[in-house]
Amino acid sequence: MTNLSDESEEILERLWITGKENEEICTLKKLDLTENDDGLKELQNLKLINLKGGKLELTTTGLKEATNVIRRHRLAERLLTDIIDASKDFLEEAACKFEHGLRRGVDENICVLLGHPRVCPHGRPIPRGKCCLEEIHQTPGIISKLSDVIAGQEGDVAYLQTKDSKKLQRMISMGILPGTRIKMIQTFPTYVFQLGLSQVAVDKEIADEIFLRLINSRASKKGKKNGIWMSGRHRFRRGIR
Repeated sequence: MTNLSDESEEILERLWITGKENEEICTLKKLDLTENDDGLKELQNLKLINLKGGKLELTTTGLKEATNVIRRHRLAERLLTDIIDASKDFLEEAACKFEHGLRRGVDENICVLLGHPRVCPHGRPIPRGKCCLEEIHQTPGIISKLSDVIAGQEGDVAYLQTKDSKKLQRMISMGILPGTRIKMIQTFPTYVFQLGLSQVAVDKEIADEIFLRLINSRASKKGKKNGIWMSGRHRFRRGIR
């Protein structure tokens, strides 16, 4: 789908909320629109909406596009609330501006980062995306808490799941992001893992909130002793507890 103008996306959003979520009839008057609005003309030309007798309805393609717009907006609200800690007075305006800048694919990365949230800060449902469905159908054992990983195992960060925004900010600042490769070095007394060129130490509370998509199902037994990967003396550059 060609990138839509901000005005067209806002119309799609209003149509989705009014028609699908609130189950009300969408009319030009109700949505405060006229037939001469540029955004409306754009949506008609792209066959995303039908307009007849002053009534508006989304086409099948239009419904899909509107759902994506709603998803991006509500994910933007979650990001601004959970990570940036934006105030409620600022939230709606900021989310509107932020959602228009989200490219397709970026919204899925944000969804993964936030742990596939189900509702926006206002309690309204966030439409599920492809990444959410893939997460639901993951083979058991592929996704694992960092705290369940043994020394020698490695995997890519799938998502972070915490309600503590400050803790999430700290993890992100350390480079613990979806897609980042992690290799466990030791699991006692703290969890120590390789992250790029650095070694990071975290406690169990943090390790319980980091989820990995495992690369190898079993750790090598070589050098493994009492949950510690014996690969020489470790110097921890960073750590959170």
